[in-house]
Amino acid sequence: MKTFLVAILLSCALNLSAREPFKLLSPDGKLEATIVVDKTIEYSIRHDGHLLLTPSPLSLTLVGGQIWGVNSKLSRSSLKSVDENIKATIYKRSTIRDRYNELTLEFKEPFKLVFRAYDEGIAYRFVATGNKPFTVANEQVEYHFPSADQQAYIPYVMLQRDSLGAQYFTSFENQYQHVPLSRWDAKRLAFSPLLVEGINGKKLCIAEADLLDYPGMFLYNGDGGNIIKGRFAPVPSEVVQGGHNMLQGIVKLRHPYIATFKRGASLPWRIAIVSVRDRELADSDIIYKLATPPPARYLDDSWIKPGKVAWEWWNDWGVYGGDFKAGVNNETYEFYIDFAARYGIEYVILDEGWAVNRQADLMQVVPAINIPRLVQYAERRDVGIILWAGYYALDRDVDGIFEHYAKIGVKGFKVDFMDRDDQPAVDFHRRVAEAGAKHKLLIDFHGTYKPTGLQRTYPNVVNFEAVYGLEQMKWASRDVDQVTYDVTFPFIRMIAGPVDYTQGAMRNASKRNYYSSYSEPMSQGTRCHQLAEYIIFESPLSMLCDSPCNYMQNEESTRFIATVPTTWSNTIALDGEVGQYLTIARANGEQWYVGSLNNWTARTVELDLSFLGEGNFQAECFQDGVNAGRSGMDYNTRAIDVPADRKFFAWMAPGGGFVMKITAKTP
Repeated sequence: MKTFLVAILLSCALNLSAREPFKLLSPDGKLEATIVVDKTIEYSIRHDGHLLLTPSPLSLTLVGGQIWGVNSKLSRSSLKSVDENIKATIYKRSTIRDRYNELTLEFKEPFKLVFRAYDEGIAYRFVATGNKPFTVANEQVEYHFPSADQQAYIPYVMLQRDSLGAQYFTSFENQYQHVPLSRWDAKRLAFSPLLVEGINGKKLCIAEADLLDYPGMFLYNGDGGNIIKGRFAPVPSEVVQGGHNMLQGIVKLRHPYIATFKRGASLPWRIAIVSVRDRELADSDIIYKLATPPPARYLDDSWIKPGKVAWEWWNDWGVYGGDFKAGVNNETYEFYIDFAARYGIEYVILDEGWAVNRQADLMQVVPAINIPRLVQYAERRDVGIILWAGYYALDRDVDGIFEHYAKIGVKGFKVDFMDRDDQPAVDFHRRVAEAGAKHKLLIDFHGTYKPTGLQRTYPNVVNFEAVYGLEQMKWASRDVDQVTYDVTFPFIRMIAGPVDYTQGAMRNASKRNYYSSYSEPMSQGTRCHQLAEYIIFESPLSMLCDSPCNYMQNEESTRFIATVPTTWSNTIALDGEVGQYLTIARANGEQWYVGSLNNWTARTVELDLSFLGEGNFQAECFQDGVNAGRSGMDYNTRAIDVPADRKFFAWMAPGGGFVMKITAKTP
């Protein structure tokens, strides 16, 4: 390693005069970034000699005309290697190895470029080093691929609007179009993460990290060529109240710039994640590793209690068999609380409806709801209350609202309908996270952009939506393929971090039997498909979306869901192919859970359980029944001894799944 560092440092010194390309290798030596500093700055990426990204320019244009990265004067370069562990408590593993080589290029202009090479990807960021205010007119982010014929998984914005600029207002949820880059719809923006297929089965995923005070990155290919470019929503100059129940900020006008700063700043990381096998994508830590660590004043996260949530909105407050009228009232929520207490579910959420409609005032509570009484009722049963809040209503007084409800005993907030990621919207997320940490409140961001590491900076931020979740099944047409999406997004969107997918349907339909129903919704796929989602999907705050009455009629499934942890001490992606199937093993202490999700093709998967090590183990298995392809609720359970050779074969029906809970056998 010392020889390697000396060689690289010598190369860096020579580069200052000779302008030879900088070479940055990953710790395992397989991934190589070549950075050329000349009239422009470009970088390219190879893996084991395979070209994955051809020379791609980068720059930052300031208001006033100065461009960092064009004719910039390099003053010095330096390189370092890091190999350390990150401790995480609210994550998919408790210890993360953070190993990378880092190249820093400092320029006479007040900025530097930092490149990092991990075994799993290459990342770079601009760092403004001056102390004077500056305004960013635009950032040049480009990804030049070897061919326009390469297939990509493109998540376009959900609605095609009249202009690209209008598409900056979006819910950041959509299914993927699997098409060549040459067939990119020039009328549509997409968002990251976005996956592009390369050579020999390798794939490259575009992502970003450490987004704290800067707009998020959209992606665009306007000419159907081999180049994907970043686009950024300009800073709004006029925002009015409107949208869903007057709870959204509708942008009417925008400034001709994307970000403004009072002093030096670190811009987000631009990341190219590289995989040799698809399963590697489903177990990446790179976003978490690149995020800013928690502020010192919030290092104590012992108060943060992830868990599961009984949720009423998806099942339309669907309580039946009682002597009260179900709806937004204390009697209904007491029923949900009793259900949660019976099964050890940690929380109950009050979704939209508890605050007076269209007033955007979270201090105005509807007469049928008494929040202090509900909190006391729940506390006596060891259940916490989480409140839903619309963006505009909360932004009127984030700190005051949080202080008020935290004193009552509320445990967290689900914040919804932001639907933007321009600089002020991103800053809103940071302010909510910080205020939540101050008042010891969990935060679940719904109606928002993908996570970029805020969950590390503020661990009380436990969930982000930005996923085409199960709520879509309340109104989706028959041609919507949710099952294939379920085995696609864990390789792409879930790279960024946790999802608020809201699984747990007890009505499960085969492909031909599914239909939408707002008040009595169902899932596509089998019961075991739903159970496996609690293991496959990363979600420290996992919803139970169905009616308590339906859960109590499906005792066996409900008891299993109630036992599944929501944070983990270790995670291993065992096998999978994008859009086909995925198998993940997760540990919580000494206990392992294994989940498999399938697309619409029946298959048998071989599970390699060698990670268990030595000893004797037993497993509780939930497996699709022989008729699950026709009746999605058909499944069977069995207890097995884990084979000594640690090989196990699991069959999954079309739209199916498989789960097993593994424990060590007592002598």
